[in-house]
Amino acid sequence: MTSNPATLQRRDTPALPRDRAFDSTLALLSEGYAFIPNRCRRYGSDLFATRLMLSPALCMSGAEAARHFYDDHRFTRRHALPPSSFALIQDHGSVMVMDGAAHRRRKAMFLSLVGPEALRRLAETTTRHWRDAVARWSGQDAVILLDEAHLVLTAAICEWVGLPLSSEETRERATEFAAMIAGTGAIGPRNWRGHLRRARTERWARRVITEIREGRRDAPEGAARTIAEHRDVEGRHLDVKTAGVELINVLRPTVANARYVVFCAMALRDNPACREALTGGDPAELTRFTLEVRRAYPFIPFIAGRVREPFTWRGHDFRMGAWVLMDLYGTNHDPRVWRDPDRFDPERFRDTHPDPFTLVSHGGGSAENGHRCPGEGISQILIETLADQLANGMTYTVPPQDLTLDLAYIPARPRSGFVLRAVQAA
Repeated sequence: MTSNPATLQRRDTPALPRDRAFDSTLALLSEGYAFIPNRCRRYGSDLFATRLMLSPALCMSGAEAARHFYDDHRFTRRHALPPSSFALIQDHGSVMVMDGAAHRRRKAMFLSLVGPEALRRLAETTTRHWRDAVARWSGQDAVILLDEAHLVLTAAICEWVGLPLSSEETRERATEFAAMIAGTGAIGPRNWRGHLRRARTERWARRVITEIREGRRDAPEGAARTIAEHRDVEGRHLDVKTAGVELINVLRPTVANARYVVFCAMALRDNPACREALTGGDPAELTRFTLEVRRAYPFIPFIAGRVREPFTWRGHDFRMGAWVLMDLYGTNHDPRVWRDPDRFDPERFRDTHPDPFTLVSHGGGSAENGHRCPGEGISQILIETLADQLANGMTYTVPPQDLTLDLAYIPARPRSGFVLRAVQAA
Protein backbone atom coordinates (compact mmCIF):
# COMPACT_ATOMS: atom_id res chain seq x y z
CA MET A 1 0.00 0.00 0.00
CA THR A 2 1.33 3.45 -0.89
CA SER A 3 2.42 5.43 2.18
CA ASN A 4 0.68 8.69 1.31
CA PRO A 5 -2.40 7.88 -0.81
CA ALA A 6 -3.88 11.35 -0.43
CA THR A 7 -1.18 12.71 -2.71
CA LEU A 8 -2.19 10.37 -5.53
CA GLN A 9 -4.80 12.08 -7.66
CA ARG A 10 -6.26 11.81 -11.08
CA ARG A 11 -5.53 14.75 -13.32
CA ASP A 12 -7.87 17.63 -12.49
CA THR A 13 -10.42 18.13 -15.24
CA PRO A 14 -11.29 21.63 -16.46
CA ALA A 15 -15.02 21.01 -16.19
CA LEU A 16 -17.09 18.86 -13.90
CA PRO A 17 -17.92 15.62 -15.75
CA ARG A 18 -21.61 14.91 -16.03
CA ASP A 19 -23.30 11.57 -16.49
CA ARG A 20 -24.79 11.33 -19.96
CA ALA A 21 -28.24 10.09 -18.96
CA PHE A 22 -30.94 12.54 -17.94
CA ASP A 23 -31.52 10.36 -14.87
CA SER A 24 -29.26 7.49 -13.76
CA THR A 25 -31.50 5.79 -11.23
CA LEU A 26 -32.00 2.68 -13.38
CA ALA A 27 -28.26 2.51 -14.03
CA LEU A 28 -27.59 2.66 -10.30
CA LEU A 29 -30.05 -0.16 -9.69
CA SER A 30 -28.53 -2.30 -12.43
CA GLU A 31 -24.86 -1.62 -11.57
CA GLY A 32 -25.07 -1.34 -7.78
CA TYR A 33 -21.63 -1.24 -6.18
CA ALA A 34 -19.97 -0.58 -9.54
CA PHE A 35 -22.07 2.48 -10.45
CA ILE A 36 -19.70 5.16 -9.11
CA PRO A 37 -16.40 3.33 -9.87
CA ASN A 38 -17.50 2.70 -13.46
CA ARG A 39 -18.11 6.39 -14.09
CA CYS A 40 -14.98 7.55 -12.29
CA ARG A 41 -12.98 5.38 -14.68
CA ARG A 42 -15.06 6.50 -17.67
CA TYR A 43 -14.53 10.20 -16.94
CA GLY A 44 -11.03 9.95 -15.49
CA SER A 45 -12.22 11.86 -12.44
CA ASP A 46 -12.87 11.34 -8.75
CA LEU A 47 -15.91 13.59 -9.04
CA PHE A 48 -18.87 13.69 -11.41
CA ALA A 49 -22.41 15.00 -11.49
CA THR A 50 -25.50 12.95 -12.18
CA ARG A 51 -29.21 12.86 -11.47
CA LEU A 52 -30.82 10.22 -9.26
CA MET A 53 -34.54 9.95 -8.61
CA LEU A 54 -34.78 13.19 -10.64
CA SER A 55 -32.58 15.05 -8.11
CA PRO A 56 -29.11 16.45 -8.85
CA ALA A 57 -26.34 14.49 -7.17
CA LEU A 58 -22.55 14.64 -6.95
CA CYS A 59 -20.58 11.40 -6.70
CA MET A 60 -17.03 11.31 -5.32
CA SER A 61 -14.47 8.57 -4.81
CA GLY A 62 -10.99 8.00 -3.43
CA ALA A 63 -8.98 8.81 -0.32
CA GLU A 64 -8.88 12.54 -0.94
CA ALA A 65 -12.64 12.61 -1.46
CA ALA A 66 -13.10 10.69 1.80
CA ARG A 67 -11.05 13.30 3.67
CA HIS A 68 -13.47 15.97 2.52
CA PHE A 69 -16.62 13.92 2.98
CA TYR A 70 -15.75 12.84 6.52
CA ASP A 71 -14.80 16.33 7.65
CA ASP A 72 -17.22 16.72 10.55
CA HIS A 73 -18.09 20.29 9.60
CA ARG A 74 -18.76 19.94 5.88
CA PHE A 75 -21.51 17.32 5.67
CA THR A 76 -24.60 16.20 7.50
CA ARG A 77 -26.36 12.86 7.09
CA ARG A 78 -29.77 14.50 7.52
CA HIS A 79 -32.12 14.19 4.53
CA ALA A 80 -29.39 12.36 2.62
CA LEU A 81 -31.16 9.02 2.04
CA PRO A 82 -34.48 8.15 0.42
CA PRO A 83 -37.14 7.51 3.10
CA SER A 84 -37.45 3.88 1.98
CA SER A 85 -33.83 3.19 2.97
CA PHE A 86 -33.45 5.79 5.71
CA ALA A 87 -35.85 4.15 8.17
CA LEU A 88 -34.10 0.78 7.78
CA ILE A 89 -30.53 2.11 8.14
CA GLN A 90 -30.76 5.12 10.45
CA ASP A 91 -34.23 6.41 11.37
CA HIS A 92 -35.12 9.75 12.90
CA GLY A 93 -33.31 10.80 16.04
CA SER A 94 -30.44 8.33 15.70
CA VAL A 95 -26.79 9.22 16.27
CA MET A 96 -26.02 8.94 12.56
CA VAL A 97 -28.13 11.95 11.61
CA MET A 98 -26.89 14.21 14.41
CA ASP A 99 -24.22 16.90 14.17
CA GLY A 100 -22.05 18.98 16.47
CA ALA A 101 -22.05 18.64 20.27
CA ALA A 102 -25.19 16.50 20.33
CA HIS A 103 -23.60 14.04 17.91
CA ARG A 104 -20.37 13.88 19.90
CA ARG A 105 -22.21 13.18 23.16
CA ARG A 106 -24.36 10.43 21.65
CA LYS A 107 -21.34 8.95 19.85
CA ALA A 108 -19.39 8.93 23.13
CA MET A 109 -22.16 6.84 24.65
CA PHE A 110 -21.78 4.24 21.89
CA LEU A 111 -17.99 4.26 22.10
CA SER A 112 -18.19 3.67 25.86
CA LEU A 113 -19.77 0.30 25.07
CA VAL A 114 -16.92 -1.04 22.94
CA GLY A 115 -13.83 -0.93 25.14
CA PRO A 116 -11.33 -3.83 25.05
CA GLU A 117 -12.92 -5.73 27.94
CA ALA A 118 -16.42 -5.42 26.46
CA LEU A 119 -15.19 -6.64 23.07
CA ARG A 120 -13.43 -9.57 24.73
CA ARG A 121 -16.72 -10.56 26.38
CA LEU A 122 -18.52 -10.26 23.05
CA ALA A 123 -15.96 -12.55 21.40
CA GLU A 124 -16.37 -15.15 24.15
CA THR A 125 -20.16 -14.98 24.01
CA THR A 126 -20.16 -15.29 20.22
CA THR A 127 -17.75 -18.24 20.32
CA ARG A 128 -20.00 -20.08 22.76
CA HIS A 129 -23.10 -19.55 20.62
CA TRP A 130 -21.16 -20.54 17.48
CA ARG A 131 -19.95 -23.79 19.01
CA ASP A 132 -23.48 -24.62 20.12
CA ALA A 133 -24.61 -24.01 16.54
CA VAL A 134 -21.85 -26.22 15.12
CA ALA A 135 -23.03 -29.05 17.37
CA ARG A 136 -26.54 -28.55 16.01
CA TRP A 137 -25.36 -28.40 12.39
CA SER A 138 -23.48 -31.68 12.75
CA GLY A 139 -26.84 -33.46 12.85
CA GLN A 140 -28.11 -31.82 9.66
CA ASP A 141 -27.54 -32.77 6.05
CA ALA A 142 -26.77 -29.17 5.01
CA VAL A 143 -26.95 -25.64 6.41
CA ILE A 144 -27.02 -22.22 4.78
CA LEU A 145 -24.23 -20.28 6.46
CA LEU A 146 -25.76 -16.82 5.98
CA ASP A 147 -29.02 -17.80 7.66
CA GLU A 148 -27.26 -19.57 10.51
CA ALA A 149 -24.83 -16.69 11.07
CA HIS A 150 -27.82 -14.36 11.47
CA LEU A 151 -29.08 -16.62 14.27
CA VAL A 152 -25.72 -16.88 16.04
CA LEU A 153 -25.03 -13.17 15.91
CA THR A 154 -28.54 -12.29 17.06
CA ALA A 155 -28.24 -14.59 20.09
CA ALA A 156 -24.75 -13.32 20.92
CA ILE A 157 -25.36 -9.58 20.59
CA CYS A 158 -28.67 -9.68 22.47
CA GLU A 159 -27.05 -11.55 25.35
CA TRP A 160 -24.10 -9.14 25.29
CA VAL A 161 -26.32 -6.04 25.54
CA GLY A 162 -28.14 -7.62 28.50
CA LEU A 163 -31.18 -9.07 26.73
CA PRO A 164 -30.70 -12.86 26.48
CA LEU A 165 -33.27 -14.53 24.25
CA SER A 166 -34.90 -17.93 24.10
CA SER A 167 -34.38 -20.01 20.96
CA GLU A 168 -37.80 -18.98 19.67
CA GLU A 169 -37.14 -15.28 20.37
CA THR A 170 -33.72 -15.52 18.73
CA ARG A 171 -35.25 -16.88 15.54
CA GLU A 172 -37.92 -14.17 15.55
CA ARG A 173 -35.47 -11.30 16.10
CA ALA A 174 -32.97 -12.76 13.60
CA THR A 175 -35.67 -12.93 10.93
CA GLU A 176 -36.53 -9.28 11.56
CA PHE A 177 -32.92 -8.09 11.49
CA ALA A 178 -32.16 -10.09 8.33
CA ALA A 179 -35.20 -8.57 6.57
CA MET A 180 -34.12 -5.04 7.54
CA ILE A 181 -30.60 -5.65 6.28
CA ALA A 182 -31.77 -7.20 3.01
CA GLY A 183 -34.22 -4.35 2.39
CA THR A 184 -31.79 -1.45 2.72
CA GLY A 185 -30.63 -1.44 -0.89
CA ALA A 186 -33.87 -2.50 -2.53
CA ILE A 187 -37.12 -1.10 -3.82
CA GLY A 188 -40.33 -3.08 -3.91
CA PRO A 189 -41.18 -6.23 -1.93
CA ARG A 190 -37.74 -6.75 -0.35
CA ASN A 191 -37.82 -3.21 1.04
CA TRP A 192 -41.47 -3.46 2.13
CA ARG A 193 -40.72 -6.68 3.99
CA GLY A 194 -37.88 -4.93 5.81
CA HIS A 195 -40.21 -2.16 6.96
CA LEU A 196 -42.83 -4.60 8.20
CA ARG A 197 -40.22 -6.51 10.18
CA ARG A 198 -38.71 -3.26 11.49
CA ALA A 199 -42.07 -2.19 12.93
CA ARG A 200 -42.19 -5.37 15.01
CA THR A 201 -38.61 -4.90 16.21
CA GLU A 202 -39.28 -1.29 17.19
CA ARG A 203 -42.26 -2.29 19.31
CA TRP A 204 -40.08 -4.83 21.10
CA ALA A 205 -37.23 -2.32 21.59
CA ARG A 206 -39.55 0.35 23.00
CA ARG A 207 -41.03 -2.20 25.38
CA VAL A 208 -37.53 -3.18 26.55
CA ILE A 209 -36.53 0.45 27.20
CA THR A 210 -39.74 1.12 29.13
CA GLU A 211 -39.36 -2.01 31.25
CA ILE A 212 -35.75 -1.18 32.12
CA ARG A 213 -36.65 2.36 33.15
CA GLU A 214 -39.57 1.19 35.25
CA GLY A 215 -37.54 -1.56 36.92
CA ARG A 216 -39.67 -4.34 35.43
CA ARG A 217 -36.82 -5.93 33.51
CA ASP A 218 -33.68 -7.26 35.17
CA ALA A 219 -31.16 -5.81 32.71
CA PRO A 220 -27.55 -6.04 33.94
CA GLU A 221 -24.93 -3.44 33.15
CA GLY A 222 -24.61 -3.37 29.39
CA ALA A 223 -25.66 -1.59 26.24
CA ALA A 224 -29.41 -1.92 26.79
CA ARG A 225 -29.27 -0.32 30.24
CA THR A 226 -26.74 2.30 29.09
CA ILE A 227 -29.02 3.40 26.26
CA ALA A 228 -32.10 3.38 28.49
CA GLU A 229 -30.33 5.60 31.04
CA HIS A 230 -28.48 7.88 28.61
CA ARG A 231 -29.12 11.62 28.89
CA ASP A 232 -28.70 14.17 26.12
CA VAL A 233 -26.73 17.44 26.23
CA GLU A 234 -29.61 19.02 28.13
CA GLY A 235 -29.65 16.28 30.76
CA ARG A 236 -32.84 14.58 29.59
CA HIS A 237 -33.47 10.92 28.92
CA LEU A 238 -33.94 10.06 25.27
CA ASP A 239 -37.60 9.63 24.42
CA VAL A 240 -38.63 5.99 24.33
CA LYS A 241 -38.84 5.82 20.53
CA THR A 242 -35.35 7.28 20.04
CA ALA A 243 -33.86 5.05 22.73
CA GLY A 244 -35.45 2.06 20.99
CA VAL A 245 -33.97 3.19 17.68
CA GLU A 246 -30.50 3.42 19.22
CA LEU A 247 -30.84 -0.04 20.75
CA ILE A 248 -31.68 -1.38 17.30
CA ASN A 249 -28.66 0.54 15.97
CA VAL A 250 -26.45 -1.66 18.16
CA LEU A 251 -28.20 -4.92 17.30
CA ARG A 252 -29.03 -4.73 13.57
CA PRO A 253 -25.55 -3.66 12.31
CA THR A 254 -23.97 -6.38 14.43
CA VAL A 255 -26.20 -9.01 12.85
CA ALA A 256 -25.29 -7.57 9.43
CA ASN A 257 -21.80 -8.97 10.01
CA ALA A 258 -23.27 -12.32 8.97
CA ARG A 259 -22.35 -11.27 5.45
CA TYR A 260 -18.73 -10.84 6.48
CA VAL A 261 -18.82 -14.33 8.01
CA VAL A 262 -19.91 -15.66 4.63
CA PHE A 263 -17.24 -13.59 2.87
CA CYS A 264 -14.64 -15.13 5.20
CA ALA A 265 -15.86 -18.59 4.21
CA MET A 266 -15.67 -17.63 0.53
CA ALA A 267 -12.12 -16.30 0.94
CA LEU A 268 -10.99 -19.45 2.75
CA ARG A 269 -12.50 -21.61 0.01
CA ASP A 270 -10.95 -19.62 -2.82
CA ASN A 271 -7.55 -19.08 -1.18
CA PRO A 272 -6.20 -22.31 0.37
CA ALA A 273 -2.98 -20.53 1.36
CA CYS A 274 -5.02 -18.24 3.60
CA ARG A 275 -6.60 -21.20 5.36
CA GLU A 276 -3.15 -22.65 5.91
CA ALA A 277 -1.89 -19.31 7.28
CA LEU A 278 -4.77 -19.17 9.79
CA THR A 279 -4.10 -22.68 11.12
CA GLY A 280 -3.10 -22.25 14.74
CA GLY A 281 -4.95 -18.96 15.22
CA ASP A 282 -2.03 -16.51 14.95
CA PRO A 283 -3.67 -13.16 15.88
CA ALA A 284 -1.57 -11.18 13.40
CA GLU A 285 -2.50 -13.49 10.51
CA LEU A 286 -6.13 -13.33 11.57
CA THR A 287 -6.11 -9.53 11.61
CA ARG A 288 -4.50 -9.32 8.17
CA PHE A 289 -6.98 -11.79 6.73
CA THR A 290 -10.04 -10.04 8.13
CA LEU A 291 -8.87 -6.57 7.11
CA GLU A 292 -8.51 -7.89 3.57
CA VAL A 293 -12.00 -9.41 3.73
CA ARG A 294 -13.34 -5.98 4.72
CA ARG A 295 -11.43 -4.33 1.88
CA ALA A 296 -12.08 -6.82 -0.90
CA TYR A 297 -15.70 -7.88 -0.49
CA PRO A 298 -18.78 -5.69 -1.13
CA PHE A 299 -20.47 -4.53 2.06
CA ILE A 300 -21.71 -0.91 1.92
CA PRO A 301 -21.49 0.54 -1.63
CA PHE A 302 -21.60 4.24 -0.77
CA ILE A 303 -22.82 6.68 1.85
CA ALA A 304 -24.81 9.85 1.28
CA GLY A 305 -24.58 13.31 2.79
CA ARG A 306 -25.76 16.88 2.39
CA VAL A 307 -23.35 19.81 2.31
CA ARG A 308 -23.73 21.90 5.47
CA GLU A 309 -20.63 24.08 5.06
CA PRO A 310 -19.87 25.16 1.46
CA PHE A 311 -16.39 24.38 0.13
CA THR A 312 -14.49 23.98 -3.13
CA TRP A 313 -12.79 20.79 -4.31
CA ARG A 314 -11.30 19.98 -7.71
CA GLY A 315 -12.44 23.37 -8.90
CA HIS A 316 -16.09 22.67 -8.12
CA ASP A 317 -18.16 24.59 -5.58
CA PHE A 318 -20.07 22.32 -3.19
CA ARG A 319 -23.04 24.47 -2.28
CA MET A 320 -25.17 24.31 0.86
CA GLY A 321 -27.63 21.42 0.69
CA ALA A 322 -25.97 19.69 -2.28
CA TRP A 323 -26.58 15.93 -2.31
CA VAL A 324 -23.34 13.95 -2.39
CA LEU A 325 -22.62 10.22 -2.59
CA MET A 326 -19.25 9.03 -1.27
CA ASP A 327 -18.02 5.84 -2.94
CA LEU A 328 -16.86 3.29 -0.33
CA TYR A 329 -16.55 0.16 -2.47
CA GLY A 330 -14.57 1.93 -5.19
CA THR A 331 -12.28 3.61 -2.65
CA ASN A 332 -11.50 0.18 -1.18
CA HIS A 333 -10.50 -0.92 -4.70
CA ASP A 334 -8.63 2.19 -5.83
CA PRO A 335 -5.54 1.00 -7.78
CA ARG A 336 -3.66 4.18 -6.83
CA VAL A 337 -3.73 2.98 -3.22
CA TRP A 338 -4.19 -0.79 -3.43
CA ARG A 339 -1.80 -2.66 -5.70
CA ASP A 340 -3.69 -5.20 -7.82
CA PRO A 341 -6.92 -4.35 -5.96
CA ASP A 342 -9.00 -7.22 -7.34
CA ARG A 343 -6.59 -9.81 -5.92
CA PHE A 344 -7.30 -11.12 -2.40
CA ASP A 345 -4.01 -10.56 -0.57
CA PRO A 346 -3.84 -10.24 3.24
CA GLU A 347 -0.10 -9.69 2.92
CA ARG A 348 -0.78 -6.10 1.84
CA PHE A 349 -1.43 -5.42 5.56
CA ARG A 350 1.75 -7.06 6.84
CA ASP A 351 3.86 -3.93 7.19
CA THR A 352 1.28 -1.19 7.33
CA HIS A 353 -1.91 -0.25 9.13
CA PRO A 354 -4.75 0.96 6.90
CA ASP A 355 -5.13 4.70 6.55
CA PRO A 356 -8.52 5.90 7.95
CA PHE A 357 -9.40 7.32 4.53
CA THR A 358 -8.38 4.34 2.38
CA LEU A 359 -9.98 1.35 4.13
CA VAL A 360 -13.49 2.79 4.38
CA SER A 361 -15.76 -0.23 4.77
CA HIS A 362 -17.04 1.42 7.97
CA GLY A 363 -16.59 5.01 6.84
CA GLY A 364 -13.62 7.34 6.98
CA GLY A 365 -11.86 9.47 9.56
CA SER A 366 -12.31 9.12 13.30
CA ALA A 367 -15.18 7.47 15.15
CA GLU A 368 -14.51 9.71 18.14
CA ASN A 369 -14.76 13.00 16.27
CA GLY A 370 -16.65 12.23 13.08
CA HIS A 371 -19.09 9.91 11.36
CA ARG A 372 -16.97 6.76 11.13
CA CYS A 373 -19.06 3.86 12.42
CA PRO A 374 -18.69 3.41 16.21
CA GLY A 375 -19.40 -0.29 15.72
CA GLU A 376 -16.25 -0.93 13.68
CA GLY A 377 -14.56 -2.53 16.70
CA ILE A 378 -17.51 -4.90 17.08
CA SER A 379 -17.29 -5.86 13.41
CA GLN A 380 -13.55 -6.46 13.54
CA ILE A 381 -13.62 -8.63 16.66
CA LEU A 382 -16.58 -10.65 15.37
CA ILE A 383 -15.02 -11.23 11.96
CA GLU A 384 -11.76 -12.32 13.56
CA THR A 385 -13.55 -14.59 16.04
CA LEU A 386 -15.66 -16.35 13.44
CA ALA A 387 -12.94 -16.53 10.78
CA ASP A 388 -10.90 -18.39 13.38
CA GLN A 389 -13.83 -20.73 14.04
CA LEU A 390 -14.26 -21.40 10.32
CA ALA A 391 -10.55 -22.14 9.91
CA ASN A 392 -9.81 -23.98 13.15
CA GLY A 393 -12.98 -24.74 15.11
CA MET A 394 -14.87 -26.92 12.64
CA THR A 395 -14.63 -29.04 9.53
CA TYR A 396 -17.07 -28.99 6.64
CA THR A 397 -17.38 -29.48 2.92
CA VAL A 398 -18.57 -26.94 0.37
CA PRO A 399 -20.75 -28.65 -2.25
CA PRO A 400 -21.24 -27.30 -5.78
CA GLN A 401 -23.52 -24.25 -5.61
CA ASP A 402 -24.04 -20.78 -7.05
CA LEU A 403 -21.62 -18.51 -5.18
CA THR A 404 -22.02 -15.62 -7.60
CA LEU A 405 -21.75 -12.20 -5.99
CA ASP A 406 -24.11 -9.95 -7.93
CA LEU A 407 -22.88 -6.37 -7.48
CA ALA A 408 -26.32 -5.09 -8.43
CA TYR A 409 -27.77 -6.76 -5.31
CA ILE A 410 -27.33 -4.46 -2.29
CA PRO A 411 -26.25 -5.59 0.25
CA ALA A 412 -24.33 -8.25 -1.65
CA ARG A 413 -24.48 -11.94 -0.82
CA PRO A 414 -23.67 -15.14 -2.70
CA ARG A 415 -26.82 -16.41 -4.37
CA SER A 416 -26.73 -19.71 -2.50
CA GLY A 417 -26.11 -18.12 0.89
CA PHE A 418 -23.06 -20.45 1.13
CA VAL A 419 -24.17 -24.02 1.78
CA LEU A 420 -22.12 -26.23 4.12
CA ARG A 421 -22.30 -30.00 4.37
CA ALA A 422 -20.80 -32.57 6.74
CA VAL A 423 -20.24 -30.03 9.50
CA GLN A 424 -18.33 -31.32 12.51
CA ALA A 425 -16.57 -29.66 15.43
CA ALA A 426 -12.79 -29.79 15.06
